[in-house]
Amino acid sequence: MEGKIFGFTEAQITEFGMTFGVGGLMLLMIFIVGHLAWESKVGKFGTFILFLGLTFGLIGFVAKYFIQHSLNIQ
Repeated sequence: MEGKIFGFTEAQITEFGMTFGVGGLMLLMIFIVGHLAWESKVGKFGTFILFLGLTFGLIGFVAKYFIQHSLNIQ
Protein backbone atom coordinates (compact mmCIF):
# COMPACT_ATOMS: atom_id res chain seq x y z
CA MET A 1 0.00 0.00 0.00
CA GLU A 2 2.86 2.27 -0.80
CA GLY A 3 2.02 5.81 -1.89
CA LYS A 4 -1.75 5.51 -1.48
CA ILE A 5 -4.14 7.49 0.68
CA PHE A 6 -7.69 6.14 0.97
CA GLY A 7 -7.01 4.05 -2.15
CA PHE A 8 -5.93 7.02 -4.29
CA THR A 9 -2.44 7.73 -5.52
CA GLU A 10 -0.73 11.04 -4.87
CA ALA A 11 -1.10 11.99 -8.55
CA GLN A 12 -4.86 11.38 -8.46
CA ILE A 13 -5.28 13.50 -5.33
CA THR A 14 -3.18 16.27 -6.83
CA GLU A 15 -5.19 16.30 -10.06
CA PHE A 16 -8.46 16.37 -8.13
CA GLY A 17 -7.23 19.30 -6.04
CA MET A 18 -5.94 21.22 -9.04
CA THR A 19 -9.21 20.90 -10.94
CA PHE A 20 -11.97 21.04 -8.34
CA GLY A 21 -10.16 22.64 -5.40
CA VAL A 22 -8.63 25.50 -7.35
CA GLY A 23 -11.81 25.82 -9.41
CA GLY A 24 -13.82 26.28 -6.22
CA LEU A 25 -11.39 28.92 -4.99
CA MET A 26 -11.68 30.69 -8.34
CA LEU A 27 -15.47 30.82 -7.98
CA LEU A 28 -15.04 32.21 -4.48
CA MET A 29 -12.72 34.91 -5.83
CA ILE A 30 -15.28 35.88 -8.48
CA PHE A 31 -17.93 36.28 -5.77
CA ILE A 32 -15.53 38.37 -3.68
CA VAL A 33 -14.79 40.69 -6.63
CA GLY A 34 -18.53 40.98 -7.33
CA HIS A 35 -19.21 41.82 -3.69
CA LEU A 36 -16.41 44.41 -3.77
CA ALA A 37 -17.95 46.02 -6.84
CA TRP A 38 -21.41 45.97 -5.24
CA GLU A 39 -20.29 47.52 -1.96
CA SER A 40 -18.18 50.24 -3.59
CA LYS A 41 -20.99 51.21 -6.03
CA VAL A 42 -18.56 51.74 -8.92
CA GLY A 43 -21.11 51.37 -11.71
CA LYS A 44 -21.04 49.15 -14.78
CA PHE A 45 -17.71 50.34 -16.18
CA GLY A 46 -16.01 50.17 -12.79
CA THR A 47 -17.34 46.67 -12.25
CA PHE A 48 -15.97 45.66 -15.64
CA ILE A 49 -12.55 47.09 -14.77
CA LEU A 50 -12.53 45.33 -11.39
CA PHE A 51 -13.38 41.98 -12.96
CA LEU A 52 -10.87 42.53 -15.77
CA GLY A 53 -8.01 43.47 -13.47
CA LEU A 54 -8.63 41.17 -10.53
CA THR A 55 -9.62 38.03 -12.42
CA PHE A 56 -7.20 38.22 -15.37
CA GLY A 57 -5.04 35.41 -13.95
CA LEU A 58 -8.06 33.12 -13.70
CA ILE A 59 -8.53 33.32 -17.46
CA GLY A 60 -5.04 31.93 -18.03
CA PHE A 61 -5.62 29.03 -15.65
CA VAL A 62 -8.90 28.09 -17.31
CA ALA A 63 -7.39 28.49 -20.80
CA LYS A 64 -4.54 26.14 -19.83
CA TYR A 65 -7.07 23.48 -18.82
CA PHE A 66 -9.00 23.76 -22.10
CA ILE A 67 -5.82 23.75 -24.20
CA GLN A 68 -4.61 20.60 -22.42
CA HIS A 69 -7.99 18.97 -22.91
CA SER A 70 -8.22 19.85 -26.61
CA LEU A 71 -4.66 18.65 -27.33
CA ASN A 72 -5.19 15.54 -25.16
CA ILE A 73 -2.20 16.38 -22.96
CA GLN A 74 -2.09 14.81 -19.50
